[in-house]
Amino acid sequence: MAVESGSRQGAPEAAPSQGASTASENESPGLRRAGLGVADIAFFVVSAAAPLTVMAGVAPLAIGIGGVGAPVGYLIAGATLALFAVGFTAMTRHVRHGGGFYAFITRGLGRPAGFGAATLALLAYNAMQIGVYGLLATGTQDTLEALWGVHVPWPAIAVAGVFVIWSLGHRSIEFGAKVLGALLIAETGILALLAGGVLLDGGAEGLALDSFAPHNVLVPGTGAVLTFAFAAFTGFESTAIYRREARDPGRTIPRATYVAVAFLGLFYAFCVWIVIQAFGGSQIMKAVTTDPTGLFFTATTHYVGGWATGLMHVFIVTSIIASQLAFHNAINRYGLSLAQEGVLPKALGKVHPRHRSPYVASIAQSILALVVVTAFAVAGADPYRQLLLWVNTPGAIGLLGLQAVTAVAVFRHFRRVRHEEGRWRTLIAPPAAAVLMAGAMWLVISKIDLMTGASATTNTVLVLLVPGAFLLGVLIALRIRRSRPEVYAHFADEPDDEAVR
Repeated sequence: MAVESGSRQGAPEAAPSQGASTASENESPGLRRAGLGVADIAFFVVSAAAPLTVMAGVAPLAIGIGGVGAPVGYLIAGATLALFAVGFTAMTRHVRHGGGFYAFITRGLGRPAGFGAATLALLAYNAMQIGVYGLLATGTQDTLEALWGVHVPWPAIAVAGVFVIWSLGHRSIEFGAKVLGALLIAETGILALLAGGVLLDGGAEGLALDSFAPHNVLVPGTGAVLTFAFAAFTGFESTAIYRREARDPGRTIPRATYVAVAFLGLFYAFCVWIVIQAFGGSQIMKAVTTDPTGLFFTATTHYVGGWATGLMHVFIVTSIIASQLAFHNAINRYGLSLAQEGVLPKALGKVHPRHRSPYVASIAQSILALVVVTAFAVAGADPYRQLLLWVNTPGAIGLLGLQAVTAVAVFRHFRRVRHEEGRWRTLIAPPAAAVLMAGAMWLVISKIDLMTGASATTNTVLVLLVPGAFLLGVLIALRIRRSRPEVYAHFADEPDDEAVR
């Protein structure tokens, strides 16, 4: 990886670079400022993770592999990401640029690495968002058939989903936050109903804490459980890209990040423990083997009622829509930022005059999604096993890789600038997080066959897309340094004081 010396970095907050005026001139004045609070940003992050979909669709697989100790896997993943958040949130107070990962990596590791991070972020977020159209299609099919006995071809559902997400993403960020807030309350509410029913009834065999006993946690399947657990937190780091639209971003973004990580880690572990109690520790493996996809539905029917199961079917669809909208908004802001940098076409940097949304970037992302979905449909691909799993996999690996590199960049940045953040935030937590995130990435890659069910050749291609995207960004950086040195010199520069609060 190419790394530049400190003299070629964007300047720290205390001493903005002379080139910062270029960034502020290019920065659209149209994004609505100070519109998002802690809860709003947390809604975006938690919605991207799609808690209900993760629980009903993925948690049974984790239980089947890890047994009754599976809840601890989600706690370990949450603790690891909380450690990453220590340095990450410290960096948000020193980097006012809205580029998220690529701005942080540029500060710590140089512009070529920053370009690499930008292209990898575009690949990862697009892969996560577009692949989920396959899940939207299958989830909607299941809901229509379960509730009304209606069958709709999956391509029609996926294409309709593209237009729904585009129309929602076209609106203002406050509107998006309200939509996500309502949908998130619905999906977490139905899981809370299940939890309440199980707790009041006492479970199938009485409430037990054997899920947290060492002999149930330290089993061969725990490593595979961690693979699913880390994937379940995807998108939590996107808090930083809403900086320009946040109220008091120095406080709002760190708080939203910690709220999101804490909520997801505890909520996931709790819900997995609840469904184990619903069937009993001695019977849960039999239930998972018999009907993994129906595990949460069966438990809900028994402990709450059939009406709640019907709602769960509906809320899974809305959970997926919420996840896609959250990723769509994140992608649009990456596209907006890179267009204002002069890296992507200038048109992508336009902001809607009324909605204050990056509407051209939204259109471009929706067209890309439509092309990919159509290609998979024409090829006769399976929407779940191929569109979802194959497209999502490089996205999940890419985001883990970005987190690991960001942790290294945070460590290096704070060693080179004056600050008052303390040793824990800058010298201890970041390198520890880098090691753990790299380990998580290796773990996911080593268990990739569990995630994709694909051939070794397909899995190799999916994994290589990640370093390939990063390398492409580095090559683009070197080309821009020769052909457009002014763009290269001001890449990820801090904005002027007038451009930020």
